[in-house]
Amino acid sequence: MKKLETIEQLKKSIIELKHENKSIGFVPTMGFLHEGHLSLIKKARENHDIVVLSIFVNPLQFGPNEDFERYPRDIHRDEQLALESGVDVLFAPTLKEMYPHSPSIKMKAISRVDVLCGKKREGHFDGVVTVLTKLFHLVQPDAAYFGQKDAQQVAVVEALVKDLNFPLQIISVPTVREENGLAKSSRNVYLTNSEKQEAPQLYRSLQYGVQAIENGERDPFAIVQMISTYLNEHTSGEVDYIEVYSYPSLEAVNVLQGNIIIAIAVQFQSARLIDNIIIEI
Repeated sequence: MKKLETIEQLKKSIIELKHENKSIGFVPTMGFLHEGHLSLIKKARENHDIVVLSIFVNPLQFGPNEDFERYPRDIHRDEQLALESGVDVLFAPTLKEMYPHSPSIKMKAISRVDVLCGKKREGHFDGVVTVLTKLFHLVQPDAAYFGQKDAQQVAVVEALVKDLNFPLQIISVPTVREENGLAKSSRNVYLTNSEKQEAPQLYRSLQYGVQAIENGERDPFAIVQMISTYLNEHTSGEVDYIEVYSYPSLEAVNVLQGNIIIAIAVQFQSARLIDNIIIEI
């Protein structure tokens, strides 16, 4: 595995791979790898000659009161996991390498961003599309892999690729979960012992909503109310949102039909957890 820290090193490596007609699968991450990330690497490994993994904690997607400084980092552990998982190229740039000066051009995500996490994280997805645009240009992948747990991010990235005509495919990989149903997340390390016992209830609440839909419920408001009651009864966290939209357009619906996402966010003492289920009705 090659570990590269500069853009010039990465450019040179990609040129060589392209000359050899190697297909490239790309997994962009902010590090502190867990089984969810490893599932993306595995899928890329199955589909491509070369797997490129990036590790970069992008400050542009953190708000002023968010956890950029506290975001967990362990590059040595990440390197070992990347090596064991079959990554060919690990790109781990510094902040100065990625953003050496103030930008001359500012990117702004417009659609699919004013709901779910984007509603309270102004500018978050501007930061996401900015860093991914840079990385897509540098890596020139045939496909990029994202976890379905961050379903809004997947929807925004799909729009980015379509609007700017990037010659790559976005592949969404199902959420990896603990045995108890809790979605894998780097932020799970912030949960207290009691919160770890409660956190699996997020996924169970979503399953409860899906069961109601399968039993014939078609009113999105009713589904929201059912999930809200469930979460308030089974967790001590504060419900941030429970929302039902069409997917991937993330538009409001009056009647549940077609491709639908049920998404939730719950704020615990030191960790905000998100989860979702996407179903076709």
